[in-house]
Amino acid sequence: MKKLVAKTKKINTVETLTDDLFKLGVQNGSTLLVHSSLSSIGWVNGGPVAVIDALMNVVTTNGTLVMPSQTGDLSDPVNWGNPPVPEDWWEEIRQTMPPYHPEITPTRGMGQIAETFRTYPEVSRSDHPAVSFAAWGKEKNHVLADHQIDFGLGEKSPLAKLYQLNAQILFIGTGYETNTAFHLGEHRAPGNQIVLEGAPIIKNEQRTWYTYHDIDYQEEKFEQIGKQFEQQYKVNQEWIGQAKSRLFSLREAVDYSQKYFTKIRQE
Repeated sequence: MKKLVAKTKKINTVETLTDDLFKLGVQNGSTLLVHSSLSSIGWVNGGPVAVIDALMNVVTTNGTLVMPSQTGDLSDPVNWGNPPVPEDWWEEIRQTMPPYHPEITPTRGMGQIAETFRTYPEVSRSDHPAVSFAAWGKEKNHVLADHQIDFGLGEKSPLAKLYQLNAQILFIGTGYETNTAFHLGEHRAPGNQIVLEGAPIIKNEQRTWYTYHDIDYQEEKFEQIGKQFEQQYKVNQEWIGQAKSRLFSLREAVDYSQKYFTKIRQE
């Protein structure tokens, strides 16, 4: 906290963050998919609550606010690398891992803003045990409905709904390496490698270990995709507090990602 205060040039409040969002180009009634880093903003009076309140002030109930609320630890331990666990633990982990509950299960690696957002009144969360999304506002029910477990970032996901709604993506102090929407383009490119995953869910009122299909994602290419994307498409760039922030079209990002993965798989 001391270091954060020392590097903060001015106090960040709900009001100053609201102004910063407007300067970036966020508008009333927007549909936004938000990726965020609280510490990048500097010291914020109210912490993640102030950031969320500012976002809601700008978007209003006529718009829709969406954040990834993923839980990557609800997965098959055979695929764990951070940290890996002994092979003789795998089956016991599968049998005893608590099942996914949208209202209870915390996010993992999403940051303080996303974790706080999922607990807000009138925020709902989709049913995928690993790659859920949380949403608030006018289109939240449409965005979150029928989130298919197989291929959870593909055509039966909130990402595809956001594509249809011509949503925008907002980075607050984050980069393209976290840009979940690129996964939808990855799904739409031919030549995906199919993998099996697993997670504990509630089915027919009983906990069960559920095995499902997904693709072998290539997030390590996202930063490169983002740099190339910025050379060809409009990306608004401004500061939210001290966080370098970006605002751009989700549809354009998905389409570019699809073209990128199609091309490299043909080479």
